[in-house]
Amino acid sequence: MQIGDLAPEISLPSSSGKDVSLSDFKGKYVVLYFYPKDDTPGCTKEACEFRDLQSDFSDLNAVIVGVSKDPIKKHDKFIEKYELPFELLSDEEFELLKAFDVWKEKSMYGRTYLGIERSTFLIDPEGKIIKEWRKVKVTNHVKEVLESLRELL
Repeated sequence: MQIGDLAPEISLPSSSGKDVSLSDFKGKYVVLYFYPKDDTPGCTKEACEFRDLQSDFSDLNAVIVGVSKDPIKKHDKFIEKYELPFELLSDEEFELLKAFDVWKEKSMYGRTYLGIERSTFLIDPEGKIIKEWRKVKVTNHVKEVLESLRELL
């Protein structure tokens, strides 16, 4: 997926209890963020920053949707623990992860493995990808996404 492409029609299980597709949000901006793992330090910080600015995004006609490969039960605990007001999608089959090319070889302490490259995509109300952030560093990222959205409007 690249800027200008239409977001794929892939339905995934959601923390809302139903399967969700990006087209379900047609008419709204979608902040689609991919993160490695529920309840880890960086992922928690990012989710809580999205939580804290959720009403600002909502005021700009935007919804926040997080995606990881964690199962729904783990998402539910993460949402409850940190009072996250947005949906988390479970991509245990790697469909959306691969479509957005965020399932990557990574390395840590000399060991290589496959994992999610922290990334965020801004999708317009017609379903087109209009901005992307790859290899995201958590600090100030959420504010940067919000500012980019404000600049569009």
